[in-house]
Amino acid sequence: MTATDGTGRYASRTPELRVCVVGDDFVAGVGDPRSLGWVGRVGARTSRTESLVTLFPLGVPGETTTGLLARWREETGRRFADADPESFRLVIGLGHADLADGMSLARSRLNLANVLDECLARNLPVFVVGPPPADRAQHADLVPELSDAFADVCLRRRVPYVDCWRPLVHHEDWLTDMAAGDGRHPGQVGYGLMAWLVLHNGWAQWLGVAED
Repeated sequence: MTATDGTGRYASRTPELRVCVVGDDFVAGVGDPRSLGWVGRVGARTSRTESLVTLFPLGVPGETTTGLLARWREETGRRFADADPESFRLVIGLGHADLADGMSLARSRLNLANVLDECLARNLPVFVVGPPPADRAQHADLVPELSDAFADVCLRRRVPYVDCWRPLVHHEDWLTDMAAGDGRHPGQVGYGLMAWLVLHNGWAQWLGVAED
């Protein structure tokens, strides 16, 4: 049901949540033959009983945190336009591009910190998903250190952080799925595992919706 809001525009009686998901290859679902990635799978399992929840995947393959820092405001601003600020949510999906680019750990931390600090200043709720393991990605052995650095930045700001590296690095299904692909991106099984981690690490509570 809809009704005019007094300005001639139509407004839904059901609260709306607009969730922008920025990040790189994993947000884009690269490697998934169903083109869902973890974002599509999380969206499919998110309750819409209380709110109209819309996820906007905004992935750029190969993007570093420097690139993310430069574009997230404009990208999200277009999707948040003409909506109630209380409906805005931001999810940051992090990958391995900083390592391939040779970026220092300090710079990676600072880039993420700058995004989070601006979100906190704007009262924009933010949720961070860390990089998963990668068999054949450049500097794959440094992923746990990068993940720990991102986790620390989030912990200091009390921002939810999902560690994808530790639960998956020795997971048989993850390893099999990665071996069947390019060694850098998962397929359906791997993205399903990432989605499970997101859904079971505070997703519904952060959104303020019912558990699926």
